[in-house]
Amino acid sequence: MFLHYNHVDRARIRMARLAVVLLFFFNGTVIATWAARIPAIQAKLGLPPGQLGIALLGSAVGALVAMNVSSRVAARFGSAVVTLISGICLCMALVLLSLAPNLPWLVLALFFFGASNGSMDVTMNMQGSAVEQDYGSPIFSSFHAFYSVGALLGAFAGGIFATYAIDPFAHFVCVAVIALLGMFVCARFLLPASAVVTKIEKKERARKAFFVRPSRLLVALALISFCALVSEGAMSDWSAVYLANTAHSGAGLAAAGYAVFSLCMAIGRGVGDYMAARLGPSILIRICGLLAALGLALGLIFPWTPLVLLGLGCVGLGLSVLFPLVLSAAGRLFKNSSETAISTLATCGYTGFLVGPPVIGFVADHFGLRISLGFVVLLCLITASLAGVTASSAPTTVSTVQESLVD
Repeated sequence: MFLHYNHVDRARIRMARLAVVLLFFFNGTVIATWAARIPAIQAKLGLPPGQLGIALLGSAVGALVAMNVSSRVAARFGSAVVTLISGICLCMALVLLSLAPNLPWLVLALFFFGASNGSMDVTMNMQGSAVEQDYGSPIFSSFHAFYSVGALLGAFAGGIFATYAIDPFAHFVCVAVIALLGMFVCARFLLPASAVVTKIEKKERARKAFFVRPSRLLVALALISFCALVSEGAMSDWSAVYLANTAHSGAGLAAAGYAVFSLCMAIGRGVGDYMAARLGPSILIRICGLLAALGLALGLIFPWTPLVLLGLGCVGLGLSVLFPLVLSAAGRLFKNSSETAISTLATCGYTGFLVGPPVIGFVADHFGLRISLGFVVLLCLITASLAGVTASSAPTTVSTVQESLVD
């Protein structure tokens, strides 16, 4: 429901929502395009698994660095500008990945790719938060749903290109050009910086964005983000392994496990906004955290393939909306410092997504995969227990936001 907007304002906000949806879609498509052709790049450069792992680490480092910087830049110049620049850089980086002649250049290209994606991830989520605030009803999960749709499309197209042995350069150029044109069109409809905020307030927000001592509220939201994305990363990297080695499924069913998880993630994000509007974010986070914990516990206690697949579906549904709802809560609870809050949550979340799976593997080496994945159940329960913080009262002015952040 729109709040006190005339017809022109409603049309503007609808177009802004569509623009952000498409930005998430293009972002997911580009990321999946690279992921689908990693084997081709590896074969082209003759990289053993260890060297490929080093190269991929460059992307992770670039993303984490850019996530911390992008919020500061967006606080000064606006998230719309930074989102477009990041999108342009992401498309350029995709093409550069196909041109890397050796490992050092691939590491540099992946650092650029990860930094562009990390910056775009933070700033397009800022845009999503701003659009949701003006829209007047929960719509944040729909943005992430279209990221999933874009990723599925990018992976499917990548499989076709790989099947016909089409060179990654030609493939990446096609995707980059289409995504770049789409991003330029979308940029016309993104929301500018709020006209209500004065120039003095903007300067103060930009200055505060460089260092903030987090409040208990922000720490709690960051912990939810961390737990949610550790869990998501664990399912992405270890669900097929668990099915194959512990549940003794065939190779096809093991691969189907991740497909079930991904499909349920997309479905959950598709209905997440409707459920958030009906139940409220705190109740929905609690239900989803408990559903994910229950589903994974079911698969761990009874390692029978049908039950594991059912459990993975529950985990996908449960995890699907946690991160979008936390980012939405940050935009609502820290209106005048949303850039810093969203950047903090994104950094904490994606740190968990990157470091969680290797830690689970280390624990599995010593105690077994069932025990290590049991920690993910605990993280889901922690998420459910912290759900109430998303219903906290929101600061409404710059001064009260700053007091909340440093309290």
